[in-house]
Amino acid sequence: MGNDLVVPAIVAVTLVTVAIGFYGLRLARTTSDFLVASRVVSPTWNAAAIGGEYLSAASFLGVAGLILKYGVDVLWYPVGFAAGYLALLLFVAAPLRRSGAFTLPDFCEVRLGSRRLRTLATVFVIFIGWLYLVPQLQGAGLTLATLAGSPYPVGALVVAAVVTANVALGGMRAVTFVQAFQYWLKLTALAVPAMFLALQWQADGRPAVTPPDGATFRTATTVVVEQQAVLTLADGQTLQVRPGDELSFTEGEPVPDVSGVANGAADWLLPSDAGSDDRGLFGTYSLILATFLGTMGLPHVLVRFYTNPDGAAARRTTLVVLALVGVFYLLPTIYGVLGRIYTPQLLVTGQTDAVVVLLPAAALGAGTTGRLLAALVAAGAFAAFLSTSSGLLTSVAGVISTDVLGRGSVRGFRLATVIAGVVPTVLSLNVSGLDVSQVVGLAFAVAASSFCPLLVLGIWWRGLTDAGAAVGILVGGGAAVTSVLVVVLGPAMTGWPATLVAQPAAWTVPLAFTVMIAVSMATRRRAPADIGRTMLRLHAPDALRS
Repeated sequence: MGNDLVVPAIVAVTLVTVAIGFYGLRLARTTSDFLVASRVVSPTWNAAAIGGEYLSAASFLGVAGLILKYGVDVLWYPVGFAAGYLALLLFVAAPLRRSGAFTLPDFCEVRLGSRRLRTLATVFVIFIGWLYLVPQLQGAGLTLATLAGSPYPVGALVVAAVVTANVALGGMRAVTFVQAFQYWLKLTALAVPAMFLALQWQADGRPAVTPPDGATFRTATTVVVEQQAVLTLADGQTLQVRPGDELSFTEGEPVPDVSGVANGAADWLLPSDAGSDDRGLFGTYSLILATFLGTMGLPHVLVRFYTNPDGAAARRTTLVVLALVGVFYLLPTIYGVLGRIYTPQLLVTGQTDAVVVLLPAAALGAGTTGRLLAALVAAGAFAAFLSTSSGLLTSVAGVISTDVLGRGSVRGFRLATVIAGVVPTVLSLNVSGLDVSQVVGLAFAVAASSFCPLLVLGIWWRGLTDAGAAVGILVGGGAAVTSVLVVVLGPAMTGWPATLVAQPAAWTVPLAFTVMIAVSMATRRRAPADIGRTMLRLHAPDALRS
C-alpha cells in the first residue's frame, strides 16, 4: 500500500495497550482480581469493556465485507449481534451475577452440583474460546499484510504476544481498562473516516451503489486473486481464476460478475428469493437464532457480568452495552455500501474483509488525508483484535486455571494464559483463508446450542437436572461442533446439506432445548435437594439479599 503511517499507528495502539495493562497490574494482586476484578467494576466501565471485547474482527472487518459481498441479506449479522444483548438483559444478566460464580463451569456446579457437568462445560468453554480466537488473530495477520505488506504471520504473532502478556500479568483487572479504552478507539476509528467518506461520495456526485448498467472500475486496476472463482465478463465470456492469478482492468471497464457474490442490483439490494429456494430463508432464520441466542452463551461475554457488584449493576451494564453496540453497528454498513463504489476489485480478489482498511485510501486518494484516515482505521482494527482476544483469553485461561490445572492461584492463572494462547496462535497460522465472519458465526451457533439452553433452563426452570443438561449440551452442542469441523476441515458441499452445516443453529438449538427438557423430565429424581434455596439466590432482589 505504501502508507508509511500505518505501522506507527499500530505500534502506538500496541504501546498504549501495554501501558494500560501495566497500570492495571499495579491493582491486580489476588486471584479474584485476576478472574473477576474483585467484582467492583461499575456499569459504565463494564459496558465500555464489554463493547471493547465484543466488537471483534467479525464486527470491525467482517460485517462490512459481508455487506459488500452479499448486500442486504447479511444485515441480520449486525442486527443479531446487537439484539443478543436484549435476550441477555431479559433472561440471564442479573441471575447469573447473583449466582456468585467465577466462570460458567462454576455456575454449572452451583446450580446442579455436578462435577462431571462442570468438566463438560469446561471443554465447551475452551472450544468456543479457541474457535473465536482464531479469526481475531487471522484478522490481525490480514490487516498488517494488506496495509503494511508484512508476512501474514507477523500480525497474528504480535497480537498473540501482546494479549498473552497483558492477560498473564494483569488478569481481568488490567483487561477491563484496556477494553474500555479500545471500544472508544474503535468507534472513533470508524466514525471519523465514515464522515470523510460520506463527504467524498457527495463531492463525487453521489454515484449509484448499484448502477443500472453495472459497476465499473473508477481507475486502472491490477489485482491478484486470492480465492478460486468463475468470472463472467461484460461480453458474456467466463474465466476461471485461481489464487495467484493476476488480472488487469482499465478505467471504466465493467466489473465482472463473480461466482458466489451478489452481482446485480436486484441480488444486492433485495433479500434472496425464498419462494424459489427455501435454503436462503432457512439460512437467514438460522443466522438470526445463532446471533440472538449465541451472545448469552459466549464465555468471554458472560464472565464480564461476574465483575459487577450486584445483579442490578449487571442489568444496568447490559442496557448501556445495547446503546454502545447499536451505535457502533451503524458504521460497518456504511463501509460495505461505499465499498461497492470505490473498491469493486475486492469482489474479484475475494478479499472483501479488507474493505474497511482499504476504503479510505481508495476513495480519498493517496494524499495526506487518505493516508491519515487509513492509519486511523488500521489502528482501530488492531484495537479490535487486541480487545476481543484479551477477553477470550481471560475467559479460557480462567477455566484452564481452575478446572484443568486445578490451582486457582495467580501463578496458575498466568501459566493457563500461556497455554490458552498457544493453541489458537498455531491454528491461525495455518488457516489464513477462512472467512472471518463465517467462523465467528459458527462460534455463536455452538454457544447458542450449548450454554444458552443451559443458562435459560438452569435459571428459569426448577426441573433441570445434571443429566438433562449434560446430554443436551452433548447432543445440541456436539451437533454444532460437528458442523464447524465439517465446514473448516471437510469437503465442499452443495444443496441442503451445505446449508444445514453452514448455518446449523436453526436445528441444533431446538434440539438442545428438547433433549435437555426430555432427559430432565425422565431423571427428575436427580434434581438437587437444595433447588429452592438456589433459585431464591438467583432471583431474590439484591435489596433483600443484603
